[in-house]
Amino acid sequence: MAKLNGAKMEAARLIAFQQLNIDTNHRTILSLDGGGMRGILTIQLLKKLEEVAGIPCYQLFDMVAGTSTGGIIAGLIATGHTAIEIEKMYEDLVTQVFDKRVLGNRFVNPPAFTKAKYRPLLKEVVKDVTIEQACAYNDIDLMITSNDVAAAEETFFSCFKQADGTYYGTYKDVLLRATMEVTMSAPTYFYPLERFVDGGTTTYNNPSLAAFMEAVSYSTPQKTEEASAYKLSNITLFSFGTGISRLFIKPEETKNPAGVDLAFWLNWLMVETGQDASAMQVDSFRSPMIKKVVDFRRFQISLDPAAIQRIPNTDTLDADQYKTKWLHDLDEKILGNIDMADITKFGLMKTIGEQMAAFIMQQNCFKTDLLDDKGRDALVTAFGDIARIKKQLSSAEWLDNFIA
Repeated sequence: MAKLNGAKMEAARLIAFQQLNIDTNHRTILSLDGGGMRGILTIQLLKKLEEVAGIPCYQLFDMVAGTSTGGIIAGLIATGHTAIEIEKMYEDLVTQVFDKRVLGNRFVNPPAFTKAKYRPLLKEVVKDVTIEQACAYNDIDLMITSNDVAAAEETFFSCFKQADGTYYGTYKDVLLRATMEVTMSAPTYFYPLERFVDGGTTTYNNPSLAAFMEAVSYSTPQKTEEASAYKLSNITLFSFGTGISRLFIKPEETKNPAGVDLAFWLNWLMVETGQDASAMQVDSFRSPMIKKVVDFRRFQISLDPAAIQRIPNTDTLDADQYKTKWLHDLDEKILGNIDMADITKFGLMKTIGEQMAAFIMQQNCFKTDLLDDKGRDALVTAFGDIARIKKQLSSAEWLDNFIA
């Protein structure tokens, strides 16, 4: 199997498991969401996680899974880079990937960006290694997602080590950098890589449930839970988000949103579908169906003033850019819909990630799921207006007079 667990664990890994309150008999999975440049937030959490563990992620985890920017980070982890090293190269990768295309526009003349600079830089970083070679070098299993538009289905580029030391995976011989490109080829942002687009375009922007199912069900050719090293009762799964976008639209404005209606609704559709799918997966892990089986730990924040107020304040913001140096002073106008390609907010997302990591250290040091006293995400604001909804949808007069 992959890394040793139980009584035969290496000393450093045993200490790491103890520091993070992980059962030493468990297999560990790291799942990384998509989110474009907002992946810098995730990296801040991984830096702190490695600090607590005392070892890098590629030694701590048996498997790493990622979508889009999370797939890029997953590939860098699989090739033996620490979170600090990933942070140093990530800014170059993100800057190059969001290279404006001449006359490119997401809605009028897509795609908006070209990967012409990103591809050679990625080759320089990860070389021409295959998925299998990367996994073998650091003894780690891997899954990177992409959507095959020609087949109308999600594709998981997975590779798992077998008991005899060989590796299993339909696409284990493909280039790792090819999967790291297909997973971030988001429609309207980038051209597809032939038939493949961003893995997060449908329901897999949060790949945690897919990684869990892939590990338990398909990590061996036999495709049986008994034959797999990843059994239902021996998995600890860490899931890291990149921040939930908020589009902040008042109920009375939905029939005529600000700006171009088509652009608003297309953007809303791309953002909201992924976030809803992510929430459903997280709710599944936390439900009675799975909660008692899997040690699931989710770390996510919503990008709105209420959530930002909960993390430690800091006065390190660029006052010229944000009209304030204090994180807690940011309003909906700045926080609402921080686009994955808006590299002008790269520094802001890094700061939010740093302060979020500080909050996690105050709360549970990554030892448990990050929940509030009601069992909901501690840093994800719940919006809603039950009284208003009840009043309106119970009124025949209101319903009959609303624009059809």
